[in-house]
Amino acid sequence: MLGLKRGTVKLYDHEPAWETEAQQTIARLKKILGDVIKNIQHVGSTSVPSIKAKPIIDIALAVDDFNDILAYEKELKGAGFHYRQGKQENIPNQLLFACGSYYDGTGEKQTHFIHVVLTDSADWHNYINFRDYLNSTPSAAKAYEDLKLSLAAAAPIDSGREKYTSGKWDFINSVLLKARDRSKLVCNK
Repeated sequence: MLGLKRGTVKLYDHEPAWETEAQQTIARLKKILGDVIKNIQHVGSTSVPSIKAKPIIDIALAVDDFNDILAYEKELKGAGFHYRQGKQENIPNQLLFACGSYYDGTGEKQTHFIHVVLTDSADWHNYINFRDYLNSTPSAAKAYEDLKLSLAAAAPIDSGREKYTSGKWDFINSVLLKARDRSKLVCNK
């Protein structure tokens, strides 16, 4: 299963096909953007095999300058990556592209979010560190899944998933602090 009706909050058991889809999406983006991409990785809950997730693929894409990717907006839209200008107000210093039938007007599903951040920025490191910490710390992954299940049960219909997303912030921030501390310990050895 890939995609979720916009405004719906529903979690599914992990599917190995999500990783395949993420890698295919990364290959498509590399073909369009080439050297503009400085790094690109599958992030978000679909990149954590031990937990349930919304069946929407999140990709973090690092660039040196946002104008470099905006120069490809027409090509990206033609390939199904729709620029969501103004949709990242709560996350400054990022651009958002999204895929799915909701964006091309043929349906109601959202399937992919492409989070464009600056190379080596805190945002880039946060995406990678959060994913890596959950994948290496089963108890944190389980706690995150439990929180997400509780939030989804409380608001299964949430127009922009605002309640669901805001309900995760404190947990995400606490994990990022732990991941940063773990990183410092590894670097100091």
